[in-house]
Amino acid sequence: NSFVTRTNTCGELRSAHVGQKVTLYGWVQYQRQGLFLVLRDFQGLTQIVIPQDEAHSHVKELLCSAPVESVVRVTGTVSPRPLGQENLKMPTGDIEVKAESAEILNSCKKLPFEIKDFIKKSEALRMQYRYLDLRSFRLQSSLRLRSRVVMRMREYLCNLHGFVDVETPTLFKRTPGGAKEFLVPSREAGKFYSLPQSPQQFKQLLMIGGLDRYFQVARCYRDEGSRPDRQPEFTQIDIEMSFVDQAGIQRLIEGLLQHSWPEERGSIVTPFPSMTYEEALAEYGTDKPDTRFGMKIVDISDVLRASDIRFVQNALSYPHGSIRAIRIPQGMRYLTNKDLESLKESAKSQFNQEIMEIIHRPDGSLKSLLTKFLGEKEQSELIQALNMQEDDVVLLAAGEHKQVCSALGTLRLLSANLLEAAGLALRDPTAFHFLWVVDFPLFLPKAENPTELESAHHPFTAPHPSDASLLYSDPTKVRSQHYDLVLNGSEVGGGSIRIHSAEQQRFVLEKVLKEDSEVLSHLIEALEFGAPPHGGIALGLDRLISLIIDAPSIRDVIAFPKSFRGRDLMGNAPDYVTPEELEPYHIQVSWPLEEKEAKKN
Repeated sequence: NSFVTRTNTCGELRSAHVGQKVTLYGWVQYQRQGLFLVLRDFQGLTQIVIPQDEAHSHVKELLCSAPVESVVRVTGTVSPRPLGQENLKMPTGDIEVKAESAEILNSCKKLPFEIKDFIKKSEALRMQYRYLDLRSFRLQSSLRLRSRVVMRMREYLCNLHGFVDVETPTLFKRTPGGAKEFLVPSREAGKFYSLPQSPQQFKQLLMIGGLDRYFQVARCYRDEGSRPDRQPEFTQIDIEMSFVDQAGIQRLIEGLLQHSWPEERGSIVTPFPSMTYEEALAEYGTDKPDTRFGMKIVDISDVLRASDIRFVQNALSYPHGSIRAIRIPQGMRYLTNKDLESLKESAKSQFNQEIMEIIHRPDGSLKSLLTKFLGEKEQSELIQALNMQEDDVVLLAAGEHKQVCSALGTLRLLSANLLEAAGLALRDPTAFHFLWVVDFPLFLPKAENPTELESAHHPFTAPHPSDASLLYSDPTKVRSQHYDLVLNGSEVGGGSIRIHSAEQQRFVLEKVLKEDSEVLSHLIEALEFGAPPHGGIALGLDRLISLIIDAPSIRDVIAFPKSFRGRDLMGNAPDYVTPEELEPYHIQVSWPLEEKEAKKN
């Protein structure tokens, strides 16, 4: 209550305040029969008793006429509620304030929706009137928790471990590789700035500048179009250190998260477990495994290798062919035939992967198109290899290793969703399973042209020390010093040890990635002036907070988010500008034909 004219907030009054005269400010939550009014502010609710005597008739008239969500000031005396009328669900439920004077500071017009958490509103409407949605307890608590976590992170990094908080430029130039960047026109004809997708180059330059330890709550930008649960502008906790290795970064982040973790969410145990990229792909079909539940992918190639099944033999004849499966516990009890068909259809449409099901009957036998090709011994080995129990369903896939694992990894998550929707508890919503994924490949084939390579992380990532020589002979086999932090199946952070040799950086850009190194000439030149070994990481703050509070979307932890299509529905951005406003930037808009016609009409 410092610096303001209220004496108390609406959430702090208790029995100890009885008899005190108080002044409260807030919004009218609701009014009941001209007798009571509930006042709300950021901290809670207080019941106001509307006076019924003639001397205070003007106060009664004013409070009874105040529309819901109007802003009012109330002065009165704190009194205990009558015996039996206490509200145990309200922290202030033992008291009420008997109003003596009041003022409507601002009346509220008819609302587009009720400001109550349990009232369902369309997300588009919520975003159009975001300033009203922000009044809800749910959003208020999310943003306040986010603020507390960030403050604790600053304390840990700056006060306890000597990091320097540095703001880096938002207007810069294009970075080769990575996500698509937003362009900003300049007054120099044909020249554009780019909004950085991260402060990557600047934080490396700060290490070359001898700052030693840098961090920033950084605003970042990616022009990724309509991608679900992504934002064109987002926030990351950006960190870089000199003279550090992968283990040092991991210890730092584990300590940072432990220090800043909200007490009400329990405690987290460190060190976090670690898994290689290859292990994650083989067991979970993804580089961001949700380890809260089992249903791991099992390699059954050896069990079926001696069989005469044609598709099995065809798959095993590939250089990286394998037969793998996942076991859905109690699948026959919880999943319908329609569910199983939808799972198989998902594998077919997303991965062009055929799936075969095997059902473990109550009598111990197997039901599948496969069984007529398998003897009793092979069936028994299959049951043992997959640890099959009564009513389990197994989904089997055969083919190229990565495709098979990716398909089964997707089916694992879809199956978990179906099982939970049918009533089987698999994933504890209160559990937090952190995991480091390490030893990523340094390069991956480009999706549009597999003969060319692109960086798996970004072009500044250093090769694994054991694979450094392979960089020049067979770059496809090089592992990187890249590490991702995964929480409950979502990537919440990623980083790497950086290349600090100008010669190696130039080779990666020019010879491996076939990029024009001139775009990064400033960084390559800086590496020639005594660059220290360095590395870092960035934590996705929006994603991390949304997982901590179990929010349905990252939009629920951002004060003013963009829509699914990247639009600001409240301010109607992006918006048109006039040709006169574009003229200093030497830009003309080339309108699509249908828009030209629409503008004419």
